[in-house]
Amino acid sequence: MTQIKEGDTVQVHFTGTLEDGTVFETTRDGDPLEFEIGGDEVSPGFEEAVLAMEPGETKSVEVPADKAYGIHRDDLVQVVERDKLPSDLEPEVGLALQISYDDRESMVVIITDVSEDTVTLDANHPLAGKSLNFDIEFLKIV
Repeated sequence: MTQIKEGDTVQVHFTGTLEDGTVFETTRDGDPLEFEIGGDEVSPGFEEAVLAMEPGETKSVEVPADKAYGIHRDDLVQVVERDKLPSDLEPEVGLALQISYDDRESMVVIITDVSEDTVTLDANHPLAGKSLNFDIEFLKIV
């Protein structure tokens, strides 16, 4: 048995699905995912699943929201007046924007609602608050 350790770079193929079976990401049609164990490149739950695998092994795992993209935080959702947005921007649901705050920091937000006077901006990851299912095939330690 090959023991994976922190600092190892591994390759996996995976398909990630939501609870209703909707595929949100897959590597099956392209290159495998390559990441460093302990490098904070994938969610903690995904990394934990891979750590318990051997090259050539496949498994299905459910990763709860708190070990995937975190819980959905209401404090990261803000309703702003439309006149606070650039005048040339036509807001629409699903549009991603990069906003600046504190004069040097920036973050990506998604428009989740548009009304005549306001726009709702959500800085949560789109998969926050969701349990995720992964079918993982561990290919190799690089």
